Amino acid sequence: MTQIVHAGRRRRVRRCLLATSAVAVASTLVASLSLTPASAAAASNTLTVNANQVLRPVTHVATGSLYGLANATQPTVALAQAIKPNTFVQMPAGGHQQPTGDISVVAPTAVAVGAKLVNRLSDYYAGWPYQFSWSTWTPFVNSQITAMKQASYYNSISAYELWNESDNTWQSANGTYEDFWTTTFRQVRSIDATKPIQGPSFSDNISDMRNFLQNAVATNTVPDILAWHELSNSSKIAGDVATVQAIEDQLGIARRPIAIEEYAAPGEVGLPGPLVGYISKFERLGIRDAELPFWNQSGALGDLLTGRGGSPNAAYWLYTWYADMSGNMVVTTPPAQTGIDGFASVPSGNNQVSIVVGHCSGSCAVTVNGLNSLSLGSTVNVKVEQTVSLGRTVASAGPSTISTSTYTPSNGTISVPVTMSTNDAYRITITPGSGTPPSSDLAGTYRITNANSGLRLDTQNSGTAWGTLVVQATASSSTSQVWSLVAAGGGQYKIVDQLSGLVLGIQNASTSYGAPALVWGDTGTADHLWTPVPDGAGHYKLQNVNSGLLLGVNNMSTSSGAQVLQWGDNGTADHLWTLTRL
Repeated sequence: MTQIVHAGRRRRVRRCLLATSAVAVASTLVASLSLTPASAAAASNTLTVNANQVLRPVTHVATGSLYGLANATQPTVALAQAIKPNTFVQMPAGGHQQPTGDISVVAPTAVAVGAKLVNRLSDYYAGWPYQFSWSTWTPFVNSQITAMKQASYYNSISAYELWNESDNTWQSANGTYEDFWTTTFRQVRSIDATKPIQGPSFSDNISDMRNFLQNAVATNTVPDILAWHELSNSSKIAGDVATVQAIEDQLGIARRPIAIEEYAAPGEVGLPGPLVGYISKFERLGIRDAELPFWNQSGALGDLLTGRGGSPNAAYWLYTWYADMSGNMVVTTPPAQTGIDGFASVPSGNNQVSIVVGHCSGSCAVTVNGLNSLSLGSTVNVKVEQTVSLGRTVASAGPSTISTSTYTPSNGTISVPVTMSTNDAYRITITPGSGTPPSSDLAGTYRITNANSGLRLDTQNSGTAWGTLVVQATASSSTSQVWSLVAAGGGQYKIVDQLSGLVLGIQNASTSYGAPALVWGDTGTADHLWTPVPDGAGHYKLQNVNSGLLLGVNNMSTSSGAQVLQWGDNGTADHLWTLTRL
């Protein structure tokens, strides 16, 4: 465990990337004609869920954290309980590594929320590397393990972790780590013969695992639970698990449960999208428990709160979705170890499928098989929700609903298209339908008005040529301010300018912040598709299917003629539009 301080990031002013002439616009857009339409997301952006194939019972494997509890009141029981934490890794009673996180202080909260506790013995010491001494270690271990056996929360302790990240913290002047492990393992076992011991608790580097396990076999000190950390990216987890299990097999060790005591890189904590990849792989690979890291502040549930004593950020709501799952986890298959991934569950009544997906950008999809094996009926209702990443230290009010649709499965299968942003997470909930799929309720003709400026969506100078830029303009009688929403399936629409007959798109089918909007012929490219996302107050965010970005106005301008462009969802009012049906 290390602590990293991040410098603040300044909000960048949005600037248009305008073409120098209409000829340049037309010539550069020719290359975009071969893009795959978003109605059929690429296989590389499609997650497959087999709802009829049970993976394992729901245990909320990855909801715990390292030093997620700071003291008796931070976080509150209510905030912790909502994510159903599996396990907290905490400092031993009387430890010196941190001013917070003492297991004896936080145990009542862990017990109240039904979580287990891992006692990280090495955190008795201050400093990094630890200020270890054999003269203090042996008496400490004796007193600590004896005290734990007598503690009221003893039954909530799931394991003793002997030492943390020996590959970074063990000093050769103290002898070999293997000798330390053998001596300490035997000492703990002499006092507590039954409580599991986990280790070696390496950092992200498991290259010494074979050497460690060879010594453990030779000395009869193989840990009950194999533990290490995954702190760089989720794509290496499957390979690390395969490596460790191969070593177990080669050394004749019965496969041990695996605990990942710390997971996620410093730049990933607090961001829902990247965290989906970790949870998905932990569930798929049968991990026993996994804990979010302590990169910033203790008592923040592994950075699911904006800080100690803070409010939920967007990632917190991802974990409440996870906590809502019951019954069995079912099989999910991503196209690769990088990119889109997800996890899913089916409750005991077989009447719902809950899927959480993320770490994808633009046109993405989830294919769900096996629905005809569940108690759902001939049609299914599908609700898609989104938790929008605003940053680790920014509070989030909670998820929003993107769409509700009814599908008729074909041979038990449906495919749900979702326009995604990489750092956001999405929940798809499938429940029994009522019979007949509803029509697309937003199809129709509208004037589209920006909520920030009160100005209308228009083409520049009411232009009708391919490549004409799109602006906001003072209300007029021109039909260039009239737009038709044409349903394209899956809650997506083409937005057609009535005067020109051209569709709203993005210059060069760009996926970049600040790329300008324009009108173009309907060539079937993904940037011509939009997902209207209601804000619950009568407005819509218009999300581009190709980029996952929102339609907004350059620099939040309130001037007539200001360029309309795409930008990330940072909560500004220029991303909101009123659709007035004609």
